[in-house]
Amino acid sequence: MQGDNSHGKRIGFLSFGHWQPVPGSQVRTARDALVQSVELAVAAEELGVDGAYVRVHHFARQLASPFPLLSAMAARTSRIEVGTGVVDMRYENPLYMAEEAAATDLLSDGRLQLGVSRGSPETALRGAETFGYVPAEGSDDATMAREHTALFLSAVSGAAVARTDPRMSGGVSGRLAIQPQSPGLRDRIWWGSGTRATAIWTAEQGMNLMSSTLLSEDTGVPFDELQAEQISRYRAAWADAGWEREPRVSVSRSVMPITSDLDRQYFGSETGEDQVGYLEGARSRFGKSYAGEPDRLAEELSKDAAVREADTLLLTVPNMLGVDYNARLLETIVAHVAPAIGWTRSE
Repeated sequence: MQGDNSHGKRIGFLSFGHWQPVPGSQVRTARDALVQSVELAVAAEELGVDGAYVRVHHFARQLASPFPLLSAMAARTSRIEVGTGVVDMRYENPLYMAEEAAATDLLSDGRLQLGVSRGSPETALRGAETFGYVPAEGSDDATMAREHTALFLSAVSGAAVARTDPRMSGGVSGRLAIQPQSPGLRDRIWWGSGTRATAIWTAEQGMNLMSSTLLSEDTGVPFDELQAEQISRYRAAWADAGWEREPRVSVSRSVMPITSDLDRQYFGSETGEDQVGYLEGARSRFGKSYAGEPDRLAEELSKDAAVREADTLLLTVPNMLGVDYNARLLETIVAHVAPAIGWTRSE
């Protein structure tokens, strides 16, 4: 079983799984996206990377059904964590998801790190409703997602969620839990949080914190400082809740080392500035991309307040450039950038 990286910091990759038959794309079909995600997980494990994570989007040419993919990743690897960032809980049948998550975790020997959330802006209009999930009268999407999550957490914790049929149990009345159960999975559920308030709620629920690539609030301070404040509030709320274990916290960053003309062609024009904009009517702050010479990236990331606070850094990869390109990108980061933030390879 993949244990903790006892050295502290972990790094993983996060793939959005885009596929498009356009010039320059190495990922032209859905099969390409799935197969290459598995291949990148294998390559990342060989490099000593700690995690292989995928984004989940519906109605898009991206990865949509994570459990078959994560199981395939797990079958080809032995150490690396496999996870999501994040599953949109508005779309999920919580009990079926509990079965799938437990099965995936058992197949991976306890390596599943499952990020979930209330979802993000999407192409589909009321997409979850087409899956059969409509908020109750007077409720909303966010509440429905939290209700689905509560039932899911209860189910993976072993709570009885159904009654026995006396006709099938010799007249005995009782209660049934979802099967299979995977011990420890409940401690490896993360909530994708985009505000300081939801980070506090996440701690109260006993979930790990997956801090979003954008925060749907803007206080005028740099993104990394706003995110570090969010993490600090989360840890304080976790302590107040009295949970016994230490929680985990991840942040995502786009980190593009430039070591060749090809890298420069792709990423040489990145500005390296925070972006502030409006998302669903709220002023939001997006984190900057890091692009440049590896030594400079190492120095900049070591000063990133949220990267310092988190125990896990997820590197968003340009998956449409293909497995070889992204394996080289990860290799450069592992060798020249990650040590600056306190990461060491776990064997």
